Amino acid sequence: MNAMTEEKQYRLDGLKWSVVVLLIASAVYGNYYFSVESLLYRVVAMIVIGLVAAFIAVNTRKGEGFVSLLHGAYNEARRVVWPTRQERNQTTLMVVAVVLVMSLILWGLDSLFGWLASMVIS
Repeated sequence: MNAMTEEKQYRLDGLKWSVVVLLIASAVYGNYYFSVESLLYRVVAMIVIGLVAAFIAVNTRKGEGFVSLLHGAYNEARRVVWPTRQERNQTTLMVVAVVLVMSLILWGLDSLFGWLASMVIS
């Protein structure tokens, strides 16, 4: 049995992106134009228009790629082995100690070179 793999067809991607841009631009202009209306109504309208624009954008080739990227990133984040509380605290204390030691060393070097420069200048 031959299994034919059908590739998803993305038609009119340019038109879809134009509609997305027009929706976002109209939402921004509408928010400005209806600035005297209640903030709640404007926020709800912006959310609805944003969801419609996102739905249209996801149905394009680049939108589908972005969604698959998000799914892959989510799966990778679930595989991460997070440190325990003790490991986190120990690592934080080590970083703070190294920063303090290095800041003291750099302060000392700065003071030494400043003193040497003042000896040379005067």
